Order: sequence, then structure tokens, then C-alpha cells
Amino acid sequence: MADKLKFALALALLAAGVVGFYLLSEQALVLRVLAVLAGVAAGVAVASFSAPGQRFIGFARESVTETKKVVWPSRKETVQTTGLVFAFVVVMAIFLWFADKTLEWVLYDLVLGWK
Repeated sequence: MADKLKFALALALLAAGVVGFYLLSEQALVLRVLAVLAGVAAGVAVASFSAPGQRFIGFARESVTETKKVVWPSRKETVQTTGLVFAFVVVMAIFLWFADKTLEWVLYDLVLGWK
């Protein structure tokens, strides 16, 4: 029950930040954005003390650890893969254009007799 109350309070703080953005419509944009950021920060702070918040923080830490284990491709591999993707897109575009024109010729010229 306490976790639900913490989560509800976190949502209320987030909503208060958004409401503050609109209530401060006469103020400078920086102040309005700070109101939203303060609401988000307060909501995250309160949510982090709940059990689901603690699980999420643990998940985020494990995700960062796993990301550090990834072997990222080199610049050369990235450029080569990107080139292959572009070449495939061009080939597929030409194929689809050819298929479209062939179907157009079959339907309009042969079947319907429109020229």
C-alpha cells in the first residue's frame, strides 16, 4: 500500500510540474521549463524510494553494465553496412518500379485495352 501511495505522490508531483508550466505562462520560458524539470525530478526522487522504483534502478544499472560488454562495430564496418543497406534499398526501389510498370502495362494495355 505504501508503494502505491509513493507512486501516486510521484505522479502528483509530475503533474504539478506540468501544471506549473501552464500557470507560469506570463513568466520567462526558462522558469517554466525549470518548473517542469523540478516536478519530474521530485517525482523521480519519490518514486525511487518505492519497491518498483528500486527494481527499476537495479535494472538500469544492469543495463549499463551489459551495454559496456557490447563489442561495437568499427567505423569501417558501420560504413560498409550502411552502404549495403543503401544499395539494397536502391535495388528494391528499381525492382518495385519495374513490377509496377509491368502490372500497369498488363492491366491497362493488354486486359483493358487503354492506351
